[in-house]
Amino acid sequence: MPIYEYLCETCETKFEELVPDSQASTARCPKCGTREVQRLLSLFATNNAASSSYSPPKSSGHACGCGSCSCGSH
Repeated sequence: MPIYEYLCETCETKFEELVPDSQASTARCPKCGTREVQRLLSLFATNNAASSSYSPPKSSGHACGCGSCSCGSH
């Protein structure tokens, strides 16, 4: 079940709610109770290495890639 971020159009409260896709449009503001809410686009975290923004350091020709260890490849 995804967590959606919402913005209340009445009191401008931002909140998150764990909602099944089929009920994404039934969110209610926890502060004022209205259903006049707008679902926001939000970023999400993932542990999938293929979608990671991590870039490994460039290799210096050593097996370990750092050039300053005692791996014996100097």
